[in-house]
Amino acid sequence: MKRSIYLLLIVLSSLQSFAQQKRDDGYRGIWYSNGSNREYSYKYGGGLGTYPSNHYPFAVYAPKVRKTFFCYGGTDTAGKTLYHEVGYFDHATGMVSRPTLVLDKQTDDAHDNPVMQVDKDGYIWLFSTSHGTARPSFIHKSTKPYDISAFTRIAATKMENGKRVPLDNFSYLQVYYDAEEGFLALFTHYEIKELRYGKKSCRVIAYMKSADGVHWSEWKDIANMEEGHYQTSGQSGKRIGTAFNHHPNMKSGPGLDHRTNLYYLYTDDFGESWKTADGQAVQLPLLEAGKTALVKDYATAKLNVYINDLNFDAGGGPVILYQTSKGAAPGPYNGPYEWHTARWTGKSWDMLPFTTSDHNYDMGSLMIEANGVWRVVAPTETGPQAFNTGGEVVMWASRDQGRHWSREKQLTQHSRKNHSYPRRPVNGHPGFYAFWADGNGRQPSSSALYFSDLAGNVFRLPLKMNRPMMKPEKIGE
Repeated sequence: MKRSIYLLLIVLSSLQSFAQQKRDDGYRGIWYSNGSNREYSYKYGGGLGTYPSNHYPFAVYAPKVRKTFFCYGGTDTAGKTLYHEVGYFDHATGMVSRPTLVLDKQTDDAHDNPVMQVDKDGYIWLFSTSHGTARPSFIHKSTKPYDISAFTRIAATKMENGKRVPLDNFSYLQVYYDAEEGFLALFTHYEIKELRYGKKSCRVIAYMKSADGVHWSEWKDIANMEEGHYQTSGQSGKRIGTAFNHHPNMKSGPGLDHRTNLYYLYTDDFGESWKTADGQAVQLPLLEAGKTALVKDYATAKLNVYINDLNFDAGGGPVILYQTSKGAAPGPYNGPYEWHTARWTGKSWDMLPFTTSDHNYDMGSLMIEANGVWRVVAPTETGPQAFNTGGEVVMWASRDQGRHWSREKQLTQHSRKNHSYPRRPVNGHPGFYAFWADGNGRQPSSSALYFSDLAGNVFRLPLKMNRPMMKPEKIGE
């Protein structure tokens, strides 16, 4: 009975998405908060239209049409519900499209934000995630190549116990595409486990793949240690790597606010086999904490680990960008909020300090250029809401693999609201280099969406659009 009601909700939600698929009249990001804090209002909160770091990608550059397509968590004019929306930036004209409202997710939870991909034929795929199992997930595909005017819901299925069943729920999705293999998606599912300190709902990280985006494989778990994991991944050609932490099962309280250790695995054959950084094959899922695939032990030091991004150097070596802190609650007492890079040299992990910021969720993205330059775009400068999510965005650069960093440019300044979660596009074009949102970190607010180019120019997407295409507003002019 419960399953029947759940499937009915899926059908009704899908029908509603068809009814509401239209061009929106401007770019409005979702405002969201999580947890309460006496001094700083929330554990984290603000303009989270490109949140979290465990969702990827939010933007894809398509060279054939010279457009960057992007998706985000939008909202209605009252800020009461989460819209899944798609737009594009035309590099030939310097103009941005009106966004297409593909789906009303019927929640205000930014954990349900969408991600996207573009296939070899130019079709745009939108993956609508869910936070846990209470709400359904969806997959939509554009009806025409390189065209955002209309999307069709895909009746996706997966293999389960030898049978095809609906693929209607997934969380924290990171989806990759290969012209020969199709899609490979890393994600989270939830499992109730009886552990040493009680029965817990645990976050299990897994993967699935599909040649056509419609028929998906059986779910295969990557790791299932203690109370679970958060994973953040990246792709370089055929290589897909994942960096993850784990939630310890603790007597003193819930493990989810505790996330520690740093692990890494990769696949070069689209999930057929998985290896540690030194090429040693592993048997999945990993079940024992602090052992296989461990990059660094942070549990002994009692430090939390927040993974921001994973990219690859020219030789295919992974580079992980992450933060550590003393705990989950915001404020100076859990600092310093230290940023690090971990690079696999081919023989060992080269782990280096990068910078500091003032919050666990000051997420940034790591870009590695063909000429070997590393860049990080991140809100590392304190913003108007100090010790809250985000801040002022800075573009950093390193020309010696993370040993020394320079502040190339502060991208935002004198802001009224914190900027948060700058994301790097797939095949990123210098004209659309990072994509993010702003929002007040301590109280509900409107949220605008921004992008920067490689030169450090920042553009705000139009808040109101009365034409199909408009120039974004250049900030600072």
